[in-house]
Amino acid sequence: MRQPTPRRSSKAGLPPGTPVHIGRRQSEQAKITILDYDEAGVREQALESLDQCVSLRGVPGVTWVSVVGLHDIELLERLGECFRLHPLVLEDIANTDQRPKLEDYDGYLFIVAKALDGNARDAQVDAEQVCLVLGPNFVISFEELESDLFGSVRERIRAGRGHIRNAGADYLAYSLLDALVDRYFVTLEVLGEKIENFEEELVTNPTVGTLRIVHRLKSEMIVLRKSVWPLREVIAGLSRAESSLINQATVIYLRDVYDHTIEVIDTMETYREMVSGMLDIYLSSISNRMNEIMKVLTIIATIFIPLTFITGIFGMNFARMPGLRWEWGYFATLGAMFLVGVGMLLYFRKRKWL
Repeated sequence: MRQPTPRRSSKAGLPPGTPVHIGRRQSEQAKITILDYDEAGVREQALESLDQCVSLRGVPGVTWVSVVGLHDIELLERLGECFRLHPLVLEDIANTDQRPKLEDYDGYLFIVAKALDGNARDAQVDAEQVCLVLGPNFVISFEELESDLFGSVRERIRAGRGHIRNAGADYLAYSLLDALVDRYFVTLEVLGEKIENFEEELVTNPTVGTLRIVHRLKSEMIVLRKSVWPLREVIAGLSRAESSLINQATVIYLRDVYDHTIEVIDTMETYREMVSGMLDIYLSSISNRMNEIMKVLTIIATIFIPLTFITGIFGMNFARMPGLRWEWGYFATLGAMFLVGVGMLLYFRKRKWL
């Protein structure tokens, strides 16, 4: 189960632009790493003091500032002062319950997205907020937890694969969004396998535990829908190239990410319909099982009705009753009862009731 997070009510009464952390509390210290690169090479370091960030704005090439941990409000405020971020941007970064969106500020773009991580064991999807600030020659990424979400992008920069080191900051922002969307496919594969397995279990052996998992899958699909659908609008806004920070050469790549997002949405909607139909499958399976049980019990009761009738007649205490003193009367009665039972079974089978 997910850990409960502080509610938005903790911000009630505060002035706009006041950053208040709403999300999972972390005991670890927030980490900031700097990755400067150009065609000549790569310079990577861990930022120990925010006093160094003043010099980052004048570094040639592209600067990637990676921030892990959003619970340190003081650090966010000092970083915002360094890069001249609007207070509302800092407020949205600290509030990890944001809807994915794109906002155009003076001199930079602010992007909010959701990173998904699927658990194959219990079909749980964890949504983590990821924020990007795209400037003329820098990108700042904000993550809730330390992960390998952008590990492939770092390796490409270090190894110089592709033309990421020859492009600008907008191509770096595209690469980060592309890595985030690629993770969606991994999560969907995990959920898809889980859904297919439970579909078979629903038909063959439905239980109360299976019903609980169906409801859990429905809640996970809601998380997916809330995370993916708004991201389509974000990437569509970037691909329109309405900002001077997005080069036309990068728009083609953004359109490719948009196509991937549409593919994710189509797959998600398919799984969503499958999960919605699982409850009907469960009810049908339970009903069919109950019908089979009632059919067996009805057949048994029907067979024993004439047998009970025979035993009832011969159990009456009349002084004069045919066959009472017959030597083979008992065995003849048992034989008649056996023939009646077999005859009824054969009749049921002929009528295809069995």
